[in-house]
Amino acid sequence: MSELHVDVDFQQKMAHGEVVCGDVFHSRRISGEGRYILILSDGLGHGIRANVMATLTASMAMNYTSFHTKPEIAADIFMRVLPQHSESKESYATFTIIEIDNDELVRIINYDNPPSLIFRHGKPFVPRELEIPIRGEENIGKILRIREFKPIKGDRIVFTSDGVTQSGLGGKRFRMGWGRQLLSEFIENQLDRESEMTATRLARKIMNQTAMNDGFRMKDDASCGVVNFRRPREFMLITGPPFYKIKDMDFVDRVTSFPGKKIICGGTTGEIIARELKLDVTIKHHYEGDDIPPAAEMEGFEMVTEGILTMGRVEEMLENYTSDTRLENSPPEEVVKLLLDHDIIHILLGTRINRAHQDPEQPFEVQIRKFVVKRIVKILEERFFKKVFLEFI
Repeated sequence: MSELHVDVDFQQKMAHGEVVCGDVFHSRRISGEGRYILILSDGLGHGIRANVMATLTASMAMNYTSFHTKPEIAADIFMRVLPQHSESKESYATFTIIEIDNDELVRIINYDNPPSLIFRHGKPFVPRELEIPIRGEENIGKILRIREFKPIKGDRIVFTSDGVTQSGLGGKRFRMGWGRQLLSEFIENQLDRESEMTATRLARKIMNQTAMNDGFRMKDDASCGVVNFRRPREFMLITGPPFYKIKDMDFVDRVTSFPGKKIICGGTTGEIIARELKLDVTIKHHYEGDDIPPAAEMEGFEMVTEGILTMGRVEEMLENYTSDTRLENSPPEEVVKLLLDHDIIHILLGTRINRAHQDPEQPFEVQIRKFVVKRIVKILEERFFKKVFLEFI
């Protein structure tokens, strides 16, 4: 399992006419333990109240799971803390917790969300399920359903809120809703067509079909998460020249020996590599609607971009990235695509000062490249579950 990468994506759509989603998704990677935790909570109803209940539930579930609290104890605490519905007096938010523990075991804990779907070799896979009562007198009859299994390459987990399985309810095609069985058949069909389908692509296909089922006017909040266990793809980003000029050739040897895709962010860095390898650099045509300098082409590299301004824009895009983000073809967006398409990212950060960026009028990010890169590393590791190796040269 240690050779596998955990590829995760999450997509959601709000009920028609609402301004916030009643489903909430939280994720965390606990680097010291090699654990990943994914939480999906669905608050009762939809709108702001549902969002508050789901947010409370997801936050508590994340904290208790992080500290290895027994799920039946944690669930009892959730039920006590959540605000009660004014009519039913029920404090209600469903949840799904997915733990990927030490890269060896997957544990799925479910309370009243649609059961997660697991696929192995493109077919449904059903591991043994345990039923554990939630503690507390007021929770009599409430059950946690827990499944555990060891993942292998190609395994996928699809977890949803009931807005997905109940989509189309009352319509001509799905009078009783899309349902878990038809959803499973849809996923199996998609994987049969494209066995290497990414988590993002599968999640978007499921949500697009969900919206179609409801005639593109969502009757309820709908959320879908996908976990894909696959071989990692490696990528190298080079930004900034090495501190000592005498090390330029060693630096270039290090770059050229890397077997995966590579990109250079920095004109001076590109010039050094081009000079040492006797390569030509060809400027691409300027693209419309931005003030970032155009990228260049160089043999052996995906592209060569401007340095600190591009990196600053990359950091901003990653920080604001959501399931609705659609990336175009500007240099920063191309860099973001490459970062998100790969799993193990090697960043070589040159520490030679670029005199052109020491203007005190410039923003702080422009003066100190390493701060921008460190923020990018943090986002990639915590939000996108990438393994990032940062090396100062």
